[in-house]
Amino acid sequence: MIDFMLRKGNESLLDEHPYIRKILIWDKKEQKYGGLFRLMKTVRGNRYDLVVNMQRFGATGFLTAFSGAKETSGFDKNPFSFLFSRRIPHIISTPELPLHETDRNQMLIAHLTDHKAARPRLYPSVKVMQSVAHFKDQPYICIAPASVWFTKQYPREKWISFLKALPISLRVYIIGAPSDAALADDIIREAGANKNIVSLCGKLSLLQSAALQQDARMNFVNDSGPMHFASAVNAPVTAIYCSTVPSFGFGPLSDQRFIVESPVPLECRPCGLHGHHACPLGHFNCANFIRDEQLLRSISEWTN
Repeated sequence: MIDFMLRKGNESLLDEHPYIRKILIWDKKEQKYGGLFRLMKTVRGNRYDLVVNMQRFGATGFLTAFSGAKETSGFDKNPFSFLFSRRIPHIISTPELPLHETDRNQMLIAHLTDHKAARPRLYPSVKVMQSVAHFKDQPYICIAPASVWFTKQYPREKWISFLKALPISLRVYIIGAPSDAALADDIIREAGANKNIVSLCGKLSLLQSAALQQDARMNFVNDSGPMHFASAVNAPVTAIYCSTVPSFGFGPLSDQRFIVESPVPLECRPCGLHGHHACPLGHFNCANFIRDEQLLRSISEWTN
């Protein structure tokens, strides 16, 4: 049996997961270190055969090293890795030698399985699927317009332009967190009241959003979480890369996947692994050079 530890706020993704016995939740915002030590007590009490750490942070490295597990596995860049049973080199993906994150993480358990990474997968329950079934009464697409990082987020005005180019008959669902609702409302208002656009920001759980994405004609996302949700339910996805590039190792894995990026090579791109709060050069050409036609093309290619 497998137990899974994650940060509070993401646990709904694993509701009723058929291969997970228990979810261990670390609330980093409330009593960060007190919560960590309580988790340590729980972990040690469970006497695990194996603890696998996919992070490079000291806190989870500490928990892994002192978990009391028979075996521990983690990346060598973790500050507590010298106490792990297995220290796996953390290889950075490059355009010349691309390595997907799933392949890198597979190395942590290759001694138990093999070196072939399985595609990440979510398991929306029948209850979750039924809860979003009424949204699927006509063909639709989903867009997830927001991102934590400014330079990873396709600009508001570009989303508006894209939506204006869509046929009125095509329903559009905007998905995201409650904090994304204002952006969604702004996009809908500017795109035109006659458009068939509905904001579901803050109205769906993470797993419900993935269940909705699963049957969409297409999902338009930034280089962010919703891209990975789509991959985990094998939903068609168009990933828009502004300042980052797929060769960093975090690209979509769906069978039907499309990459949209600046058609003009830019010396300043990529400008960072995780994005910035503003374009370092002030022009944001990596986003502004992208055209509506590039996004629209992925719908026609998928439906033809």
